[in-house]
Amino acid sequence: MRVHELAKAFHLSSAELLVKLKTLRIQAKSPMSTLDADAVNRARKVLAAPVPAKKPAAVSARPAAGKATGAVKRGILKTAASATTVERAPRASAAVASPPSPPRQVEPPQPAAPPHAADEASAQTTSAVAAPPPPKAAARQGAAPVRAVSKPRKQPSAPAPAPQPPSPAPGTPEAVPAGPPKRIELKFPVTVKELATKMEVKVSDLIKYLMQQGVFASIVQPLDEPTAMKAAQAFHCDVLPQPTMEEQLLKAAAPDPEKLMARAPVVTFMGHVDHGKTSLLDAIRQAKVAEKEAGGITQHIGAYEVSLDKGHVTLLDTPGHEAFTALRARGANVTDIVVLVVAADDGVMPQTVEAIDHAKAANVPIVVAVNKVDKPEANPQKVKQQLTQYGLIGEEWGGKHIMVPVSAKTRQGIDELLEMLLLEAELLELKADPTAPAQGTVIEAKQTKDRGPVATLLVQQGTLRVGETLVVGHLVGRVRAMVNDRGHRIKEARPAQPVEVLGLPEVPEAGDRFLVVADEKAARQLAQQRQDQRAQRAVMHPKRITLEELHQRIAEGKLKDLRLILKADVQGSLEAIEQSLQKLDTEKDEVQFKILHAGIGDINESDIILASASDAIVVGFHVGIEPKVQVLAATERVDVHVYQIIYELVGAIKAAIEGLLEPTIEETFIGRAEVRKLFQISKVGIVAGCVVTKGSIRRDCTMRIIRGRERAYEGKLTSLKRVKDDAREVQEGQECGIALEGNVTLQVGDLIEAWELKKVARKLA
Repeated sequence: MRVHELAKAFHLSSAELLVKLKTLRIQAKSPMSTLDADAVNRARKVLAAPVPAKKPAAVSARPAAGKATGAVKRGILKTAASATTVERAPRASAAVASPPSPPRQVEPPQPAAPPHAADEASAQTTSAVAAPPPPKAAARQGAAPVRAVSKPRKQPSAPAPAPQPPSPAPGTPEAVPAGPPKRIELKFPVTVKELATKMEVKVSDLIKYLMQQGVFASIVQPLDEPTAMKAAQAFHCDVLPQPTMEEQLLKAAAPDPEKLMARAPVVTFMGHVDHGKTSLLDAIRQAKVAEKEAGGITQHIGAYEVSLDKGHVTLLDTPGHEAFTALRARGANVTDIVVLVVAADDGVMPQTVEAIDHAKAANVPIVVAVNKVDKPEANPQKVKQQLTQYGLIGEEWGGKHIMVPVSAKTRQGIDELLEMLLLEAELLELKADPTAPAQGTVIEAKQTKDRGPVATLLVQQGTLRVGETLVVGHLVGRVRAMVNDRGHRIKEARPAQPVEVLGLPEVPEAGDRFLVVADEKAARQLAQQRQDQRAQRAVMHPKRITLEELHQRIAEGKLKDLRLILKADVQGSLEAIEQSLQKLDTEKDEVQFKILHAGIGDINESDIILASASDAIVVGFHVGIEPKVQVLAATERVDVHVYQIIYELVGAIKAAIEGLLEPTIEETFIGRAEVRKLFQISKVGIVAGCVVTKGSIRRDCTMRIIRGRERAYEGKLTSLKRVKDDAREVQEGQECGIALEGNVTLQVGDLIEAWELKKVARKLA
């Protein structure tokens, strides 16, 4: 709490409270000083103490004495009551204590009271802070207590400040309070009155500060961002940019950490065609899903919820890893765990490898389900051995990946697979707040003849209810009805539960985020802002990384990342390219070289989608690319390169890596000067009078001070003069004046050397 806030609570001026705090030995320099909890409690106890009423009979009831006593109290101490109450309190107490006496004329000033009366009043004044002392001296001296008791005000030990002292100028040490600065949010331009209100300071103080800075502004004049930021720093405030409407709504919908509860995991099934993804899902749900699909192949993304004894699991059945990565490319990270389905009779197939690479690129834990173990030709151990080539090592072999043998036909291992999913979810500590406004992701959407636009939503936070207003991407709608995965109408959907929602005006896109907004007007404003942003993105499509511009895409810190997707015509060529690229990966401390996916065959849509989601480069060797894939690459701005010679491919990648390496600094000695004399010049500081003893001194060089055998300074020149004129270069044998930037300690006899520093690009061996 600040001093002025505590003074306002007890109806005191800040100056009076500062005097009281000083008597309590509480450190406070200005009204803006911050008091800790212990100091506030001590002050409250003293300020809230009752007024003692000792010996009321000794108090004279004369009006003049009452006025004098009130004046003394106003000058020395005040209670928590208002100023007018304090003035009237002595009269009322005197009237109650003794019968009224006849009015008397004010007598001429009498000689001062004996010294012991003033000493007694001074002691009572300095010892009792909660209330004024009993007017004993006034009773003894009659009309003289006005002068006798007023003496302590003139003593140095307890100075009496003015009733309303002027506020100190901002920027002085007294005006800067202790503690962290106050954080305020501003939207520029901001008027002087708005800024003062945000900072909780007087408008006059802010105007006074602006006048000191040469800005003559009225109370309604807007201030630009630099001026407002500088003024806020002077008043010990940090300015934060005012959040946008979307940020405010998302902040209001943020989950409460104290109300977080465990939620069900969202599991995605991925794998090669006909390896039994949908059949396995059908066995888990105990419902025939695969029979309803054309040819037994999944034609759309489905979301289903399975109830178990130990909890719930939400299952996503995708038509392939492309759909999984397409959602991720749109920023929809909805999957917590990936179940990789591998047939025990077929083993690892090309699409299995692609699914592994897509899951790794998304950094999602993988649980392997070795399906079709009931077949006579099944060989689960061979599958596990093949998976080790792609970094998936089972727990029984010392790895960290869970591998469960299952059979969708006989339902063997289904229970164990579900238990492993719940165990993996338990390790991930998945939580959500069911009390927050609902938000989540669109899994799929379609247009129906009878129900209109229908969107399958996955609730990730909060609880979605019928009748609430939704903002889905750039669309606004009201939830008219919700249907769960079993076709039942429900009133609400909890976290990690998929539902079909009716009520949107149009069909949203898969991967769009949705948010429940209580205010429909705010929801429409947010949707309009998103519509405008969408139009801008259509004009300015996000630019992907390219080999030519790779050196400009440096990650945070010193760690760089180069991601590649390799496609070759045959396995031998692919292995030769990988071995050649591994030889380039010699600077692992600085460059992280990563191949997201390597495969055989032409460049397909899956490669482009993975590159788009992971910001990677597609490199091919002796492969083709279909026109529709070229169109997709151009649309997603993915850089695709196809080479016919291996060393050209390796050379291009080598050049890209070299662009990521930190350059070396090459130093070239230019000249040396000796300090002969030092001059103190106003507005410049210390200027060294030097003689160039070797080479030359140039203005654009880096200067080093050599003192003995040690380097005492390294920095830039602020001034180089020859006689009285500025000079770009001073040759050997000439005198010059040198001024260096920063606080530099120069001595006569120091050597000032000029060095030219150049950055040289590094090359790989």
